[in-house]
Amino acid sequence: MKWLIDSVILIDHFNGVAAATAYLAGVRSDAAVSVITRAEVLAGFDRHAARTAKRLLDCFPTMPIDQAVADSAAELRRSKGWKLPDAFQAAIALHHRLKLVTRDRRDFPPEKHRFVVVPYDV
Repeated sequence: MKWLIDSVILIDHFNGVAAATAYLAGVRSDAAVSVITRAEVLAGFDRHAARTAKRLLDCFPTMPIDQAVADSAAELRRSKGWKLPDAFQAAIALHHRLKLVTRDRRDFPPEKHRFVVVPYDV
């Protein structure tokens, strides 16, 4: 695994952003999603549409939150002021030595956070 895909990338894909679809196709075999991403993505669909979303999400391993990740997320929340979901995303990526793939430059400017990759702009 190399990449942890943030929910915004998957949401872009479902909203028809071609750059997101192409990016996901290119990294599929080396990417994972977190339990946070899975929940955020599925929360945006009704039950019927969620089945389609689950089929895509099931193509990626899902990274859990364990005690070490939770402790790290708490520290990141305190030190960076991130919202807890963002702190969990960062903690999971850092714990597993993955690059966090997102478009969220406001919370995760890649020039400041070396573990962040912004693969495209919309």
